[in-house]
Amino acid sequence: MSLPDQPAEAQPPRIRASDQERDETVERLSEHATTGRLTLAELEERIDRAYAATTRDELARLTADLPAPSSRPATSHPGAEPVRRRKATKWIVAVMGGSSKRGRWRVSRQVTAVAVMGGHDIDLRDAELDSDDTTIVTINVMGGTDIYVPDSVDVEVGGFSLMGGTDELGSRRSPRPGAPRIRILAYCLMGGVDVWRLPDDALGLPLKEAKKAAKRAH
Repeated sequence: MSLPDQPAEAQPPRIRASDQERDETVERLSEHATTGRLTLAELEERIDRAYAATTRDELARLTADLPAPSSRPATSHPGAEPVRRRKATKWIVAVMGGSSKRGRWRVSRQVTAVAVMGGHDIDLRDAELDSDDTTIVTINVMGGTDIYVPDSVDVEVGGFSLMGGTDELGSRRSPRPGAPRIRILAYCLMGGVDVWRLPDDALGLPLKEAKKAAKRAH
């Protein structure tokens, strides 16, 4: 004789998230970015998901792999190895040559990039920022620099050029309110600087393909 069907186990209701809870999650993510746990691209991607989240479960998944705010650093435990971060980059220099800063690297609060008859690729997508307000001073003498940033980041461009120039290329989307700010001060003599604001679909691409995606967005 067959047994009667058992009622399906009821699933607990998912609790909807409030605006305050979304803002608190964004604040936590920003704090972890400045300690090197999240790159700039990871921060922006998670913040987009935080603002789109409708439930507390969705918000919790965004910080599940990050320590709780009350957690003490590893150095507070007797005998523990000190927590080591990458050395912050403060200078990038190219003379009659080129350099490329890409992948996961640590950006100091201020970086000075000098190119003399050479050039730089400075890719900030997977960088770790030491500050929410970062300044990049780029000096180009018969050389050039390309700087790549997610389009959700606030970018300010200034400086002075003689027989050269500075261009902002790529996405025209407005930066996210409260996003990290990148100040770019470009000083060019017979040289130039291109600032590429990359859309979401360019964040995981090689630089050549990322430029193409930025041009389409432009």
